[in-house]
Amino acid sequence: MEVYAQRAAERRTAAAALRRRERTISIVRLALIAAAILLAFSNPLLILIPVIAFIAILPLHERVIRRRTRAESGAAFYDRGLERVAGTWMGHGNGGEEFDEEHHPYASDFDLFGRGSLFELICIAVTRAGRARLAAWLKQPSLDAQEIRARQEAVRELREKLDLREGLAVEAAEVANEVEAAKLDAWAAMPAVNFARWERAAIRVIPYISAIALLVTLPALLARLAGLTHPEAALRVGWFARVPLWPLLVIIALVWFISRQVAARVVPIIAAVERAEPALALLAAVLARIERETFTAPRLVAVHARIGDAATREIEALRKLVALLDARRNQFFAPIAGLLLWTPNLALAIERWRRRSGARVGGWIESVGEIEALSSLASFAFEHPDFAMPDIAGDGLDATALGHPLIPAARRITNDLHLGGDLRLLVISGSNMSGKSTMMRSTGIAAVLALAGAPVCARSLRIAPMAIGASIRINDSLQEGASRFYAEILRIRTILEMSRAGGPMLFLLDEVLAGTNSHDRRIGAEAIVRQLVERGAIGMVTTHDLALAKIADELAPRATNVHFDDHLEDGKVVFDYRMRPGVVTKSNALALMRSVGIEV
Repeated sequence: MEVYAQRAAERRTAAAALRRRERTISIVRLALIAAAILLAFSNPLLILIPVIAFIAILPLHERVIRRRTRAESGAAFYDRGLERVAGTWMGHGNGGEEFDEEHHPYASDFDLFGRGSLFELICIAVTRAGRARLAAWLKQPSLDAQEIRARQEAVRELREKLDLREGLAVEAAEVANEVEAAKLDAWAAMPAVNFARWERAAIRVIPYISAIALLVTLPALLARLAGLTHPEAALRVGWFARVPLWPLLVIIALVWFISRQVAARVVPIIAAVERAEPALALLAAVLARIERETFTAPRLVAVHARIGDAATREIEALRKLVALLDARRNQFFAPIAGLLLWTPNLALAIERWRRRSGARVGGWIESVGEIEALSSLASFAFEHPDFAMPDIAGDGLDATALGHPLIPAARRITNDLHLGGDLRLLVISGSNMSGKSTMMRSTGIAAVLALAGAPVCARSLRIAPMAIGASIRINDSLQEGASRFYAEILRIRTILEMSRAGGPMLFLLDEVLAGTNSHDRRIGAEAIVRQLVERGAIGMVTTHDLALAKIADELAPRATNVHFDDHLEDGKVVFDYRMRPGVVTKSNALALMRSVGIEV
């Protein structure tokens, strides 16, 4: 995509210029430190000049670093988009392994999570809330047609908002840690921390007294130092040398007493907010970006309204308090911060903020997560303009030119599919590697994407909201002591239980009951698919056993046979991956064995 390549180049050029400016400011800061050291030995009264200059340049340096980081994050955002478009994205994104479930009815069958997964291809969310919302939509198909259409409308609007998607990713990338709703909710729900009235008064008043004492005694200390190193300088500042130091000692003792008095209550407040600070800083930046945007899709308008006008202001107020809190770690400011009761004062302010706005943090995070999830689907739509936005209607699934989105377009073979009305079941036969399992996965992924509100890899798709269950990739479990056959029948039991709810359902069974003998397999498979069809479900069953193809004849017209074929060219098996009506009439097992050197 040209727009991605152009924007990536612009961001890299800006980052390089800012990196040069950052180096220049770093050199100036080092020079100011050196000047301060030299003045400490020659004229201590002038040391404040480089110290003040050093402190004044810090905000400028921070702004340059932030702009450089934003430019680099923007370039990385577009580079990842170019990788997805080029098909080189595998392993470079977030696979969402944390959301995988071993016994989920279809997650592992459709490669929803992990390296090279559908989640990795789609997800551009940075916050955990955004990733969790996207994962939930993929794992739990919506059965509400209006809900799905609302997401589709939001995706269509966000599809063209490239600046917003970049802005969200850049703002989020500025903070290393993630927004974790559970931690922030727990922090907001902490019991109120109370201080006695005299404690609050002392914490607020003593800093003013300390500041006055410092202004008076600091020159006296510097004058005494000058007198020790340069006696002639002491003559010029003799008045300062006569200022008593005992008031400062009294203030230090009073500060120590108050700090010890409130420490047990201040520490939990500070510790909690320090753990949450990266998430809050991220939340403030992302909320600000969302608040600046205008939306027309009802779903987006509703999310924007939940955030309101106060969210950014409130979160930014807390971020500033935490930034001030971090200042006490500066080696130059730390002694002064102690005398000013810096930490207790900020603890009081943070506690007031938490009582005022803490309960709303969880809702703000959920709103950000929803915007990020919708933006991920919108980015997927933008990068695949030939994918269709499904029509949510009917009682089944109809698709034209249906393909697998994880297969590169240059190698992707598509097929048409109809399930619904009188036809409830396709029994798919075919030789090994002919495309049976890929067809089932393509169907399942299309259903998952469609019911999440996303576009699908097809020219068109019409689908009804429905539950989804699959048994395609089933493995034995050493931890649970279960064979593959036992694991398969447990999954099939889950699918049957889902079908008992009576609503629409899509089932996909690959090589059903392959782990048992032909007699039991024939009886069991027929009983399973008959129950599913009679309960109104639609689905597909693949098989190598041509005896199972007779199931379609017995269930006709609710079932029919289709197959995938192959042929030999110059002694090699060639597949066209096209689904055709009827039962397959040949097998390629022997030919495949011979092709790899096995004599049969």
